[in-house]
Amino acid sequence: MFHILVVEDDPQFNRNVCAYLQRHGYSAEGCGDGLEAFDKMSQTMYDLIISDIMMPNLDGFAFAQAVREQDKLIPLLFLTARSDFSAKSEGFRIGVDDFMVKPVDMDELVLRVGALLRRAGILSSKRLTVGALTLDADETSATLNGEDMPLTVREFNILFKLLSYPKRTFTRAQLMDEFWGLESDTTPRSVDVFITRLRSKFADCQDFEIVTIRGLGYKAVLK
Repeated sequence: MFHILVVEDDPQFNRNVCAYLQRHGYSAEGCGDGLEAFDKMSQTMYDLIISDIMMPNLDGFAFAQAVREQDKLIPLLFLTARSDFSAKSEGFRIGVDDFMVKPVDMDELVLRVGALLRRAGILSSKRLTVGALTLDADETSATLNGEDMPLTVREFNILFKLLSYPKRTFTRAQLMDEFWGLESDTTPRSVDVFITRLRSKFADCQDFEIVTIRGLGYKAVLK
């Protein structure tokens, strides 16, 4: 399931957008402004962000620019009442991928979300090849130099996530939220243990490295 963050200060409209996306198979979560969005992004990994422009505390332009400084790849869609060319120009200059003007057709929104995810290579990323390593998400299998690599489901999912977004840092909290859910006995140490296992199993692989980002989490670096 793909996770979408809806940043919109109109509570009812926010709920409507999230509900419509959920009815079409997405996991959608809302928040009221850019500052709250960054709080959520520190805990959860999102595949796409939908944002208003005119919001309190941190407007859409500043929010989008800050996101782009941290993540060059995540799809960003502006959903706003502003229809002037200057707003569109500024949005695309910052790095927004698409722009919709309110009122919006919800069916069109769903189509655009799907198109952005496909363009980002997320919907088609069932098979991932990094040098001599191949990961197959349908079979939850890994092969290195043609030989099967035994991985648990959780080990596979963590590795697949890291290698799907090389150079992107994932915090321990983000990895815990996605791959452990609400298990009450999970601690950040659990993430460290799985990373250690993956490093051990792929110690002979020369195609990637899992790098520790001190105080934050981990990222995959391709060699």
